[in-house]
Amino acid sequence: MGKNRFFSGQPIFNQLLSFVPCTLIEKAAIDTGADSYYKHFKAFDHLVTMLFSSFHHCSSLRELVTGLLANEHRLSHLGLKNTPRRSTISDANRNRSVDFFSRLYHLLYQHHYPQHCPDSRTRRRLHDRLFIVDSTTISLFSTVMKGAGVKGLNGRKKGGIKAHVLMRAKDELPCFTVLTEAACSDRKFMQKLPLEPGSIIAMDRAYVNYTVMKDWTQNNITWISRVTKGMKIKVLKRKKVTLADKKNGVLKDWDIRLGNPKTSKMSPVQQARVISIYGKKTRKKVHLLTNNQTFACSTIRKLYKQRWDIELLFKRIKQNAQLSNFLGDNENAISIQVWCTLIKDLLIKIVKDQLNQLGCRKWSFSNLAGFLRLHLSTYILLIKFLTEPEKALLRHNKEADFIQLKLFSP
Repeated sequence: MGKNRFFSGQPIFNQLLSFVPCTLIEKAAIDTGADSYYKHFKAFDHLVTMLFSSFHHCSSLRELVTGLLANEHRLSHLGLKNTPRRSTISDANRNRSVDFFSRLYHLLYQHHYPQHCPDSRTRRRLHDRLFIVDSTTISLFSTVMKGAGVKGLNGRKKGGIKAHVLMRAKDELPCFTVLTEAACSDRKFMQKLPLEPGSIIAMDRAYVNYTVMKDWTQNNITWISRVTKGMKIKVLKRKKVTLADKKNGVLKDWDIRLGNPKTSKMSPVQQARVISIYGKKTRKKVHLLTNNQTFACSTIRKLYKQRWDIELLFKRIKQNAQLSNFLGDNENAISIQVWCTLIKDLLIKIVKDQLNQLGCRKWSFSNLAGFLRLHLSTYILLIKFLTEPEKALLRHNKEADFIQLKLFSP
């Protein structure tokens, strides 16, 4: 009998978790003190439990615990010695620091998607240096976290958790994330962004902070945003628009002074650039604001247009995750579940990128996530299975039947 090339010895769920090195889990636990005062249910066990819930879209603690009990013999490969009870998971979600999951996500991202300094290679493409910042809100079932928007018919606002995300356009993954309540302003997040010299950042009109924007300019960071109504702008020079730019819808290219000199102590004044563009499809004018004086108008337009890629990221995460039912009614438990959703999204993206590097069939993210969810308990090699799912399963089943017949033959 030939050697079985498809049987891996571990189910697909365990193979997915193999992308999370134990050294990173230990580092995150030590840095955040996540294992302090815990004798049995360590941070590693908590992580495996919540990722199991995220992959299987569990909507309650009972559903999660019964699912773990049914797969207890498979989870033993990971070192999960005992299946936790509902009270144990509930207490851990309430008391364990969220910083452990936040720290682990960022360590995983840096491990699988190392970021080189943007100015270390002068010939790096602009797309590789582009970062996009935006936020998305997840509505909650109660007023656990302060929400935003209008009040409901009962005179109350639903709670909401907001994810402030910095995404590198090349990776299509959050490289830096902060979770706050929905009512938190986006401008407070700008000061925390870990941008290096040579980076390019595209942002919405909500991100306007003259102090931070001037610091970025001094650090050789290009920022692109849109003009808002309350901005103090003085035109310094009207540049000529080329015929090629006019065909692309460019109407104006002005050098301006951004800010009010009377309040320069509160918000510094700086030189910037305004590019007015007319969209043929939308039939609307867009006024782009940037500190870059050398890029062509068409380049600024293309870079800002890529800002919509982060909306595709938010759509991908929300469509492939269980974020309507939470396993706890407190801020800590909700934040942990959101972080585990981001870790799950990262693991699926790693598999998708590996398949693309091997030149295998192209998977859409939603189809890949659905396939993995259905076959988490299947004992088959992950990459070979995703290369040819039907053939791999047929061959795997035939070899399994052959082995069973040989065992029970007289």
